[in-house]
Order: sequence, then structure tokens, then C-alpha cells
Amino acid sequence: MMLLAGLLYLLDAASQGTVRGTVRDAAGRPVVAATVAAGAQRGTSTDDRGAYALELPAGRTTLTVSSVGYKTVKAEVDAARTPTQNFVLEEDAVTLNVVEVYAKSPAQRLRESAFAAAAPDVKAQLSQLHDLNTLVGRTAGVKVREEGGVGSDFELSINGLSGNSIRYFMDGLPLATKGSGVSPANLPVNLIERVEIYKGVVPAYLGADALGGAINIITRREQRNYLDASYGIGSFHTHKADLFAQVVDRRTGIIVRPVAGFNFSKNDYLVRGVELWDEAAQEFRLTDRRRFHDDYLSALMQLEAGVSRRTWADELFVSASYSTTRKQLQTGAMQTIVYGAAERQTEAWNIAARYAKKALFLPGLNASLSASHTWDHAQTIDTTFRKYRWDGSYIESARSEIMGRDRMHRHYRRPMTLVRLGLDYHFNLHHSLNLNYLMNRTGNRRTDDVDSDFAPSDDIFAKHTLGLSYSQLLVEDRWQNTFFVKNYTNYLKVGQQELPWITGSGEVQGPSTKNHTGYGLATRYAFPSDAFAVKASYEHSLRLPMSRELLGNGTTVYANLRLRPENSHNINLGFFGALRPAPGHRLDYELNAFYRDVKDYIRLVVSETEGTSQYDNVPGVGIRGLEGELRYAYADLLQVVANGSWEDARSMTRYYPDGKEMITYRNRIPNRPWLFAHVEATLKRRDVLIPRSTVRLTYNFDFVRSFFLTWEGYGSLDSKSRIPTQYRHDVALSVSFADERYNVSLSCNNLFDRTLYDNYKLQKPGRAFFCKFRVFIN
Repeated sequence: MMLLAGLLYLLDAASQGTVRGTVRDAAGRPVVAATVAAGAQRGTSTDDRGAYALELPAGRTTLTVSSVGYKTVKAEVDAARTPTQNFVLEEDAVTLNVVEVYAKSPAQRLRESAFAAAAPDVKAQLSQLHDLNTLVGRTAGVKVREEGGVGSDFELSINGLSGNSIRYFMDGLPLATKGSGVSPANLPVNLIERVEIYKGVVPAYLGADALGGAINIITRREQRNYLDASYGIGSFHTHKADLFAQVVDRRTGIIVRPVAGFNFSKNDYLVRGVELWDEAAQEFRLTDRRRFHDDYLSALMQLEAGVSRRTWADELFVSASYSTTRKQLQTGAMQTIVYGAAERQTEAWNIAARYAKKALFLPGLNASLSASHTWDHAQTIDTTFRKYRWDGSYIESARSEIMGRDRMHRHYRRPMTLVRLGLDYHFNLHHSLNLNYLMNRTGNRRTDDVDSDFAPSDDIFAKHTLGLSYSQLLVEDRWQNTFFVKNYTNYLKVGQQELPWITGSGEVQGPSTKNHTGYGLATRYAFPSDAFAVKASYEHSLRLPMSRELLGNGTTVYANLRLRPENSHNINLGFFGALRPAPGHRLDYELNAFYRDVKDYIRLVVSETEGTSQYDNVPGVGIRGLEGELRYAYADLLQVVANGSWEDARSMTRYYPDGKEMITYRNRIPNRPWLFAHVEATLKRRDVLIPRSTVRLTYNFDFVRSFFLTWEGYGSLDSKSRIPTQYRHDVALSVSFADERYNVSLSCNNLFDRTLYDNYKLQKPGRAFFCKFRVFIN
């Protein structure tokens, strides 16, 4: 009915036009960030040249232009007859005691969209932020679980679904194009404009087979010259440096954007309660030891150049990047398995191009085209026949550290080719169609330098994703609807034959092609006062196994070529709103319920005896939960954010193939947090002692309820391994000078030095300090 109503409305909808112009003061200087509005629901702001562009419906419309310190002006325009309208603002000599400006940022508009989505504030925390994972992990319904310190493997979950069920993007393209060693944990934070987190239901334009959600990192695109550089030093011999700059040649219009990021840490933090042999007592005793083989180094360099705002292209950019990581391996999947010589290395080169054009061939048709190729080379070095202890000593062994077999120096060359085409057609301001196609082809050529028995192989993994969506805005833009359908084609050619009794390589030889379809919708209705809105979304989603799940990682994860795609019915229902009880005070609230009915859920199964793991299908998993968030702000002085999540993920597989009932039926999925919360409080003062300075004090608190490491149905309650309830406190102080041009921050994580865990009791760092210096020159 909604679709039919929208199509009928579309037939009668009027055409639209665009009004452009500039906003200047009486002296002819551009007024930057002035608000140009047409009613309460439509508006824009001026850029650094004072220019604006705003799409308007046919007919006469009143534009209102305002900016702090200037008198508000209005003008009646007709987009079809007067496409250009310039404004001159006069200074306002009246002094106001309180000025409150309520403008919705892109992040706020995303949170208020029909999709269940979040958008954590990156800009406000750039001077304190170490990595993106820290910020994302503080979002309602999101949990980041790390296996150790800087550079360690991590798992991110959204509403109970985690790992590879979550897809990562940067400007709409898979983040994997930058190389297998690049992740949100080591991406330079200076280049990030904002982060979009989609929960369960993912827009079709991302072209993702994401079962649990997606994270889209939006990079900065300002049209101005600037340099943003930072350096940080911290505990456990940690160093971090980032640089992001932009140079705009005013004569040619060419834009150049260099990016660089560097991370290093020895990760030599103290590990408590590990077993060591006491020769004098002739027994194993628990003691504390520092990690001794956990160095991590990563580097990312990128150069992008192009033009924008041309008659033939809104954007045309080409880029080249290089990334590398060096990671020593300290433990297996369990802390009792200690490594002392094994390591992993990655190296990747990438070239890419992107093109975008509005009004291509006809008004309302916007197009974007991206192409990328990556040469990715990963190595696993496991050539030592030793068994290490936590004090660094070892005994000679008859097998290698990681795989427990022959020595290996394995090479994985995984070239990736990606092409993305996006077409948007806007019938008018209220109705639009989006067509998106994404092709991703990844190779997996494996060789070994030292294992003479290893048979080289060359696998090919290709995915074609086609998405079509229809969006509508009704009832003065208060009712928003999106309907979409996705088609996935998966091509797999397997060449490896190693360990067929484990990997299933003997059962899946040669090429195979499979096709799947998903669909969904999202709707939101906002009442006029902004105090209350309700939203709901649904998707029958499907996720194809990733190359890591199918083909392993060459170290602790075996291949499993028998894996089947996951599919799920994802439902979100929630409400949100904003209250302004008094001048300067604002309270935002949001509460969401979610349900996931997952079939063939792909789960990492860990062998505690070998320290290895393998992905496998769980026939049925049901997930339900609640998440909520409160955000309170008082003027520009105080902000408090509190959120909490409850997730109930249980196995819904009742019978074995022989008909016997499984003891794990309706058991909670093990090794997974199910109740957690976060609180953040920020106090900010300007012009403290020094003019044009800002002091910001931030406190963060994290709570995680205890959870079992294994199935609830196995063993007695007293003997079960579990992660205990955890509390973590972090504090940070930052000071900015010269209108935030120069910044220095000091932070302390895990203030009370508690023993913290994530996966299988792999201990995380204790109390750690970090000092960061940042310079922003505009």
C-alpha cells in the first residue's frame, strides 16, 4: 500500500530546480557556514567561498538566510525563473544573552533516518582519539573485542552478530581494497569526517552482503587548504603518527590529498596469573610475566589527486596507496599456548579511480563509478620447532609453533579487483530510485618457501552484488520509506587440496556458481515537534562466506570449503526524539528492539588443545535484544552519553542428524558478551586563562556482564570457564590553543589497572598512558 501510494503521488508530483548563489557581508567578504533554509525541513550552508546550492520544488519559495552576528534576510525565489540568488548580510548590532542554533548535521540526519543507524562524533574527539575502534566500540549495540594490545586481532559485533557478518567500507567501497593489513584499528583518524553504523538492515547502495550490519567510514572532503598532523607516545613502547593534508591549486582547480599513518608498539604489558614451572618446587605455579614477542608495526601511505565542481564532473580522482604490517605472534587462541618466534606480515599496493556527476544526461540522474585493484601479499612465518614458556625460555620440539606440523613460510598473494557503479534518479524532492552494482574478484595463490610437501594452489573467489532501492518522502518529509532488493552471485574456484579431512578440499574441487536474493524495507515517521519519532526496518539478508572463512588465515584458522552462506530475517523497531526542557539544555533519547533469525550461522570454533580454530555453520541461531541511549547536553559546556545493550543469542538447533536432542538446544551462544553498557561525560570550557583556548575533560566507563566461554549445557556449573564481570574506567584531558590549531592531550586507559579479557581469557593491557600532540593548520 505504501508503494502504491508513493507511485500515485509520484505521478502528480511537481518538477524541481536548483537555486545557487553566494552570501557575503557588506564589505564583500564571503560569509562561511551561513544557513540557507526553505522551511523547516530543507536547507544547506555556505562553503568557504560563501557559495550555496539548494534544490527547491517548482513555484515560488521563500529562502531565509541567517548567520551568527548578522541580521536574518529573506527573499522569494522561483527556481525555474531565477536559478541564481545572491545575498548580502548586515552585521547585527544587537547583543543577545542567549543564542541557540539547532541545525541537523549529516550524522544527526542519519540517526533520524528510517534505518537503525548510529553516527558517533569523530570531529569532537580527534585530539584525544587513538584509533577508530575505540570510538565505534562506545556506540549502543556495538561491542569491539580485542585479543590483546595495539595491532591485535579484533572482533566487532552489532546487535549480537559479529566478525565477518559486519562489513567495513570507506566512502562506500570495501575497506579491504587498502590491503588485508588495514582495519579501523590502524586507519589514520585524521582523515575521517564521520562514521556511519548500520545495524542489521543495510542500504542497497553499499552493495554489501552484510548479515549483521555495516560500517561506512566517510573521509573529509573540504574545499580548502589544510594540514592535520599528530604524533602520540604511550605505554608499552607505543608510538603513533598520522598526517592528512589537502592542497587546492586555485588556478587549475587540482586537489591533492596526501595521507600517512604509522603505528608501532612492543605490547610488552604484564600478563597476570600465567603458569610457569618452578624448578625448586618441582611444580607449576601461577606468576606474572610480560609479553615478550608481540611487536607490531603498521604503515599506510596514500596520495590522491583530482578535480571537482567541473561542468563535466562533480568529482574525478585517482589515488595510489601502500600499506604494510609486521606482527609478532605471542599466543594462540588460548593464553596457555605461547609462541616465541612465529610472525605474520602483510604488504599491499592499491590504485583506484572514482568519478561522480550530477544531472548526467538528464536532470535528476546522478552517477558514480569507482574502480580499484589491489596487490595484496601476506606471509606467515612458522619455522621454529620450539615450545615456549611465559618467561621466554623454551624446549626443543618435534613440531612447529602454530600449526603443530612441519616448518612453513607460507605466502598468500590475493589480488583484488573491484568495480562499483551507482545510479540515482530523483523524480523530484520526494521520490528517488537507486541502482548499485558491485563486482569483487579476489584471488588466493598459495606457495611455501620451506615446506617441500606443500602443494601450491590458486583459488578464485568472486562476488557480484546488484541492489535496487526506491525511496520516498511524504507528509512534509516526516514520513520516510525505503524499499529494496539485492541479488548476489557467488563464484568459487578451489585449487587447494591441503588437509582434506579438515578443510573439505576433496569435496569442493573446481569452479561453482551460486545465486541468492535478499530484500527489505525501512520506514520512519517523525511528529512535527521533533520530540517523538518511530522507525522500523526489515531485511531478509544473506552473507556469502569471506575468503578468510573459506580459505583460512594461514596461521591459527584452518580453511573450511564446506561452508554455506548465512541467511537471516532481521527486524528492528524503535523510537527516538529530542527534548529541550530549558534554554541551553537538550536531551536526546533512543530505544531500539531487534530480532535476528539466522540460519547456517558461521561461527569460529576454537580448539583449546591445539590453539587453532576453524569457521563452521551452526544450523540455527535466534537473537533478540534491546539497546538504548540517552544524550544530554548543556550549551557548549557539558555532554553526557549513556547507553546499554542486552542481547540474547541462542542455538535453535534441536536435533542431531540421528534424531537425538542436542544438549545445547536453546543454550546461549558461548564466548559472547550479552549485557554491556557505556557512559561518557565531557566537560568543556573555552578561554580558560588563555584567549582562544579550549579545555576538555572526558571520562569513560565500560561495563560487561560475565559470560561463559563454552556451552551452558556442558559440565557442571562450578567447573565452567567464564569471563568475569568487568569494569573499566578511562580518563582524558585535552587542551587546544589558537582556536584548536594546536592541541595536546593526555589519557589514561584502565585507570584502576584491572585485569580485563575479551576472547577466551586473552588478557588485554593494564593501566596505560598516552600523550598526543596534534596540529591543524587551515
